[in-house]
Amino acid sequence: MAYVLDANVFIEARNRYYAFDICPGFWAWLEEEEDGGRILSIEKVRDEILEREDDLTDWARGRPATFFPSPDPAVLGPLATLAGWVRTQRYRPAAVSEFLDSADYYLIASAMAHGHTVVTHEAPSDAVKRVKIPEPCIAHGVEVVNPFVMLRRLGVRFVRTGA
Repeated sequence: MAYVLDANVFIEARNRYYAFDICPGFWAWLEEEEDGGRILSIEKVRDEILEREDDLTDWARGRPATFFPSPDPAVLGPLATLAGWVRTQRYRPAAVSEFLDSADYYLIASAMAHGHTVVTHEAPSDAVKRVKIPEPCIAHGVEVVNPFVMLRRLGVRFVRTGA
């Protein structure tokens, strides 16, 4: 089991609490976890990050393909399952189309295919204008947590050393 990270985990970290200049340990930890396979994301999340031009873009470009893997054949079944599910829910047609064209769709399918836990800042919602990540995860038995739960479970501590 691995944790598969949504784009908002990287973007929020970069913009707020784990900015590169404030907490380089977070980014170093992610890089260490690349080798262990406990932390990863997906190619479509990388594509979202690469739409920007900032230090997060530079960081993502430096990650190996194994950190942002392309969809493999195991993801095809879950993609079909999710597509069928979302079309039968209360969401507006525009929300369904947006979801099926999003990285979220592939992120959840990857988690379903490989038994991963999804990590996101999104919270469940009863809105009909947008499919939030927790909704399809819950409906399909995929665990979804926020980044702080993931960090605590993995025993991560960022400790300041030196002056």
